[in-house]
Amino acid sequence: MTLIAVAWSAFFVADRAAAQTMDAHHHSPVTDVANVPEVTQDWAKAQLAKSPRHREWVKVKYGNREVNSLVIFPEVKKKATAVVVIHEIFGLSDWVQQLTDELAEAGYIAIAPDLLSGMGPNGGGTADVATKGGNAVGQAIRDLPPDQITADLNAVADYVSKLPAANGKVAVTGYCWGGTQSFRFAMNRPTLKAAFVFYGTTPGSNAQGQPYAVDQAGLARINAPVYGFYAENDMRVNATIQPTKESMETMKKAWKDASSTPEGKKANKVFYDPVIYAGAGHGFMRAGEPNAPEPKAPATTGDEAADKKAKEDYDKALAMYRANRKARDDAWVRWKGILAKL
Repeated sequence: MTLIAVAWSAFFVADRAAAQTMDAHHHSPVTDVANVPEVTQDWAKAQLAKSPRHREWVKVKYGNREVNSLVIFPEVKKKATAVVVIHEIFGLSDWVQQLTDELAEAGYIAIAPDLLSGMGPNGGGTADVATKGGNAVGQAIRDLPPDQITADLNAVADYVSKLPAANGKVAVTGYCWGGTQSFRFAMNRPTLKAAFVFYGTTPGSNAQGQPYAVDQAGLARINAPVYGFYAENDMRVNATIQPTKESMETMKKAWKDASSTPEGKKANKVFYDPVIYAGAGHGFMRAGEPNAPEPKAPATTGDEAADKKAKEDYDKALAMYRANRKARDDAWVRWKGILAKL
């Protein structure tokens, strides 16, 4: 295994799984995630454990479903805007829980639903599914019915908007798979104040041999600005940026031409604002966390060729780590600046 691969996997190093129960103040998760590298990040778990902020695990109920969700409250004296956090393809991981706390630290009520709630072999969520091993979590997420995802997110948004500490405003953010779902949720919930898409594709179709086709009907339903956060080294995702910009510009022009209609008024507040972060790779918000482990310099072995290759791999891994760290820090500055104006 190359040092790049070792450095990358270090971001996901797992500790022993230990069951945790919810205490009287709801400061602990219902269950710890399984010992699966993509789900468990000890550095994130340790950071969350240090947080002074109040957190609760709640079951958001609607119909016959319950969506297990982590809610973390800011330490503020006024009612706060809420942000729904949509997890990666890895489910409600330790890192997503830590990021939820970081949002609360910035002054927002943050709620992270486990969209795999009830999908596990024992009726649990991410942790339960992860016990099956392999890529069980990712596959389970890919199999989620789109209508169920929307219904889960709507129920969670309704719940958090009505909390006594909330001011009624709700935004959404998501990462990778969750970034795409964040964009999609903006298409399906007209009352959102903003959508923050972190390296997720715009909903649409990508037929073989054909240009990416944006979901035009969905785009037309959006009532809030969509802010994109993308990595330079992520062409799979970035290939959807330009088609989205062109579609949005065409749509806004049509709305402005009909200025006396509701769509005309909407043209001034609905837009797509993507930013690409130089040198960063997909997943930079997680990989660039200050408490995530930095690649370690290799020890020399005396084998000149092997040592040279190890040093090259290390230099590449370190450059990527630093680029991801800068992208993550810059993205937070931009993100908090936008949130403050909602």
